[in-house]
Amino acid sequence: MEIFRSLHYRNFRLHTIGQSLSLLGTWMQRIAISWLVYELTDSVFWLGFVSFISLSPSLFLSPFIGSFVDGRSKYKLVVWTQILLMIQAGILTLVVFLGWESVTWLCILGFVQGVINAFDVLGRQALLSSLVDNRKDLPNAIALNSSVFNAARMVGPAIGGVLLSTYGEFVCFLMNFLSFIPVLTTLSLMKVIEKPIATVKGRSTWQGLIDGFDYLRRSPHLASLIVIMTFSSLFVIPYTSLLPAVARDLFNGDETTFSWFESAAGLGAMIGAIRMASLKTGENLRYRVMFSALTMGISILLLAYANYLPSAIFFTVAVSFAMMMQNSSINTYIQTHSMSSYRARIMSYYVMSFQGIFPVGSLITGALAEAVGLKNALYIMGSIGVIISLGFYIYLRTHLHRRLFKVDYSRWKK
Repeated sequence: MEIFRSLHYRNFRLHTIGQSLSLLGTWMQRIAISWLVYELTDSVFWLGFVSFISLSPSLFLSPFIGSFVDGRSKYKLVVWTQILLMIQAGILTLVVFLGWESVTWLCILGFVQGVINAFDVLGRQALLSSLVDNRKDLPNAIALNSSVFNAARMVGPAIGGVLLSTYGEFVCFLMNFLSFIPVLTTLSLMKVIEKPIATVKGRSTWQGLIDGFDYLRRSPHLASLIVIMTFSSLFVIPYTSLLPAVARDLFNGDETTFSWFESAAGLGAMIGAIRMASLKTGENLRYRVMFSALTMGISILLLAYANYLPSAIFFTVAVSFAMMMQNSSINTYIQTHSMSSYRARIMSYYVMSFQGIFPVGSLITGALAEAVGLKNALYIMGSIGVIISLGFYIYLRTHLHRRLFKVDYSRWKK
């Protein structure tokens, strides 16, 4: 089928198989950590704080990592990050097995995982172009890669919810540790040929960061999307960190109820990723970003208003569908419109605006929910989402008007 055309490439097929199995374990662990933190603290603020600690390295390290990744083998980098992540997962499993689990341990190991992930995520994003031989199939590969991630996000929490309620957190952590075996196996079977990238001797990491910023400054069509991603990650996307509280406090649920919300989020995101994979070349991705941001904001408002569990789960699907459409459209646009020699550096700003800003947003969201209440926090986040989409619409119309004005002016001058 045309939608699966990227799987014809052996390296990308191996990557997809390994990732699909590994990510199941990742999402089992995430749901176990979120529920464990909420059980230990009974606080939505601490939910946001632990998320902030685990993802904050992406904020501080991603821009500097970009130039580091640009000058090195992405394949070797990914292999090493997977090995280190497996070790981290093993230590976390041991801590829970020994009964030492605490917010302190979760923060320490979460921070270590965040540092490794900062390198892994950027390395994987930059590696994708080497796994697909034909550049025309790169957007499809990016969308399918997102589909795998979100299919795991749908299935992983569902399995994790059953394991969590039946056997406890330890089994979820153990499954994540074991899930690194298939991804390391598939990586070892790949035969990746990476294009050599010319680097300037003596060029510092700081200078690489500046070069990436200068490139963005000269490319407003890319910079505007980074800005949209930043504001969404700060004020809208962190709604996901409130899902344990939504399940327990708004609907009197338990671990299974929480897993339904997480699976619903995964289902919506997977539908969005499949929709992205089916798009034809030439789609106006920036307008798709605008409409997705609007849909995401409205869906969060409806989630806050919902009084029945089925409707709340449905609106969670809608939020995640729109979020995936927005994020994947931005990712695809950046990867297909940036120069190859700058791609990792530009992607580092994307990762920073997404995964780096997200933990700050989680911290703000947790504090906001504590201060004004869970429902009011969701209303505020949804309203900001609508404002972001309207602001981007005004920017696009103004930008188009300026282009038309320049054309008309040049004709008048002649």
